[in-house]
Amino acid sequence: MQETHRCQGALWHYLDCDSFHHMGLSQIPARRLMAGRYEESSYEVISVFPGFEVRRYADSVQARVRIEGKNMRDSTAGFRRISGYIFGRNDKGQVIAMTAPVHLWNDGEGEIMAFTMPSEYSLEDLPNPRDRGVKLVNYYGCTLAALPFSGLSGTRRSGRMETKLNRMVLENGLSPSGSPMLAVYDNPTSTLPFMRRNEILLPVEDL
Repeated sequence: MQETHRCQGALWHYLDCDSFHHMGLSQIPARRLMAGRYEESSYEVISVFPGFEVRRYADSVQARVRIEGKNMRDSTAGFRRISGYIFGRNDKGQVIAMTAPVHLWNDGEGEIMAFTMPSEYSLEDLPNPRDRGVKLVNYYGCTLAALPFSGLSGTRRSGRMETKLNRMVLENGLSPSGSPMLAVYDNPTSTLPFMRRNEILLPVEDL
């Protein structure tokens, strides 16, 4: 199924090293996971503040899956479903390049995990998922405040970063317009904690 969505988000889930092992990611070669040489979400930095920046993201296409439940087994199933799509579980058996980061949020009805498709693809170009739970979505770019951080991205750490970004945004006279997302760039099974790239992304009103 193909859908159209605008900027949205809320942080409820996370990826860390233990999560990757449970999700079966350790079985996928590190070169096929996350950042490094891979295409990243396209954006323009429109303003820089102490500790964070504001970006305007380009339109893109995402493959999304809803994670039913909140335990590790549910997360494992969700990741395998969405990664299965790009690794060939679609109606053409087509392998689609991995990009970075992986986004995670809550849409008010449950948890969502999303992979951004390479910019060469439009919604019409992409093969249809064989898994009906994987949705292809036109994502219309929006303005996001971005707070980068390294290390682990578990719920406690991400929650602190979320609170910090929200405070800084308000202190600088900006208006949050949605709930935050977690963006994870690196594979925890092959990247030392101090080298991992993570971000909290918070929708804000256009400057």
